[in-house]
Amino acid sequence: MMRSLKIALALAAAAVGSQGAMAALAVGAKAPDFTTRGALAGKTFTLTLSHQLKRGPVVLYFFPKAFTPGCSAEAREFAEHIEDFRKAGATVIGMSADPVDDLVAFSTKECAGKFAVASAGPNIVSGYDVALKMRPGMTDRTSYVIAPGGRIAFVHSEMNYAGHVKSTLAAVEAMKQK
Repeated sequence: MMRSLKIALALAAAAVGSQGAMAALAVGAKAPDFTTRGALAGKTFTLTLSHQLKRGPVVLYFFPKAFTPGCSAEAREFAEHIEDFRKAGATVIGMSADPVDDLVAFSTKECAGKFAVASAGPNIVSGYDVALKMRPGMTDRTSYVIAPGGRIAFVHSEMNYAGHVKSTLAAVEAMKQK
């Protein structure tokens, strides 16, 4: 089953032109669990990955900095497609090294209150190997699809935001078909 899932996800990624993954966490690796503060529609809350995974797959996408042009465009694109993710059974969570206070406004303005964004502290950044080497204190742009069992099912790591939404949605839809 796991092998057929990996093949299906690889085919889905190829079909949408996904870039090769540069992140250290490979498909099949255990996703580090974490608890952090997040924001949804302007309200803060505590987010624990393992609790989110009880509902189904999680798209955990890391972005460099709130309110920068590419990060805002990516958040708006995820918001536009959030119903497609929900239909496929997935939860979308944006992650950056920004403090949660900065993410409160971002969750309302750029995410349109449709999905959570959370603060990735040093342990999360290290655990997911998403430190932006050229800009300490920021994350690179990496999208992970994490299966309900806590394993990485798909990775898209590319600084250009274009393609992250399309490839992660294709991966989630491929998981649903299995």
